[in-house]
Amino acid sequence: MDNAVKEKSRLSAIFHLCPVAHVLLLLSAALIGAHLLLRQNHELMCRISENVIAPLHQRMAAFCAVFGTVSLAEILIGIFAISILVYIIYETIGLVFQSGRLGRLYRLVIRLGATGLAVYAGYSLLWGVYYYGDDFIAASGLENGEISVEQLETVTLYFAEKLNEYSGLVPRDEDGFYTADRDEILARSNEVYRNIEKTFPCLEGPDINAKGLRFSKILSYMDFTGFFFPFTAEANLNTDFPPGLFASTVAHELAHQRGVAKEQEANFVSVLSCLDYGDAEYCYSACMLAYTHLGNALYKADYSAWHLVYSGLEENVLRDFAANRAYWQQFETPVQTVTTGVYEGFLQSYDQTLGMKSYGACVDLLVNYYYAEAAEYYGLK
Repeated sequence: MDNAVKEKSRLSAIFHLCPVAHVLLLLSAALIGAHLLLRQNHELMCRISENVIAPLHQRMAAFCAVFGTVSLAEILIGIFAISILVYIIYETIGLVFQSGRLGRLYRLVIRLGATGLAVYAGYSLLWGVYYYGDDFIAASGLENGEISVEQLETVTLYFAEKLNEYSGLVPRDEDGFYTADRDEILARSNEVYRNIEKTFPCLEGPDINAKGLRFSKILSYMDFTGFFFPFTAEANLNTDFPPGLFASTVAHELAHQRGVAKEQEANFVSVLSCLDYGDAEYCYSACMLAYTHLGNALYKADYSAWHLVYSGLEENVLRDFAANRAYWQQFETPVQTVTTGVYEGFLQSYDQTLGMKSYGACVDLLVNYYYAEAAEYYGLK
């Protein structure tokens, strides 16, 4: 009996070292466990995502829009990162110079663990449920069947010609490089989905602008062009990389804001919305995005066909692609390798088994959707 009392007393003492952290740890673990157990229940995930999370995100996005171009996500992430760093430094100094090292070390580990687990639990609830509800293909009724190399070649050629067409409609400097006003592109971003949501009601959402980030170069080191932050429902953009793919990235992040979780579908929806919007800069960027995916696929499937299409790209288009490649090459560092690996693992934890390679799966969607249009354009049956 004495031993039981002593054990209970010892556990109580451990709990009271950091009671809030212990409670947070248990609650977070319970939420994550519930998510893991229930996420294969498609009907339940649909109900939660459509009736709870989507309406919540719309209200959160509307609230954050009051702050104009300021990203609350960037502020919160900055405060969070600095707070964690300061806390680690403070506790490390305590470990070196003060007594009670074992208890201090335990508090440090538990508090950091509870914080990390709480963030992951919140992410699972506010974003992870989307991966297990209806995806865009199911919600839109579109088909995503197999494609032939001939169909791939036709649609790739079609987007290459569209790319050349819109290339002449965007502003360029004296050297021929596309020069976008990113602030203006962001200011128009609340209009991008107004047309396409009439065709696909599943894309309905708040007409709210995406936001540029002040510390964009940090994202470049991490190999990110933007991100959707489910804790504020803001679409956030890296404003440092070359402008060719900037507008289509804006539309991509806004697709996430409208509940399109899968990356390959968000890329397709980006192209779809930009072209339907009709703005020259958005259309040019969408064609660059589409051609990048289609061209890479055609290169592997039929090199000679790819070379023929590629040789037809105008010089200014090639300049913009070269500028994009040169920019990202300077960030090929161990930091980028680590963050890419972490993000791939994160995607795979939500059953996105292709990891970041799943971005290329939008090729099937593009070919299935645009082949009839391309075939008619070229007079094919």
